[in-house]
Amino acid sequence: MMRDPVASSTVVSIGYGQATETLEVEFLNGGIYQYYNVGQVVYDEFLTAPSKGQYLYLNIRNFYPYSRVG
Repeated sequence: MMRDPVASSTVVSIGYGQATETLEVEFLNGGIYQYYNVGQVVYDEFLTAPSKGQYLYLNIRNFYPYSRVG
């Protein structure tokens, strides 16, 4: 999945597969995670959030199934 770099102290890049509703997040520590069943609105809000780490923690991390892929 293609990811775009973001300005964040914890997140390096973010990608999204609209057809599969899969969000992919690359962290500064090198981990890459995919979050499943994430709607377009959540992805858009994540991209525009002033704090990517805080948005991820409060709105995505404990709300969507995920797996580490890298």
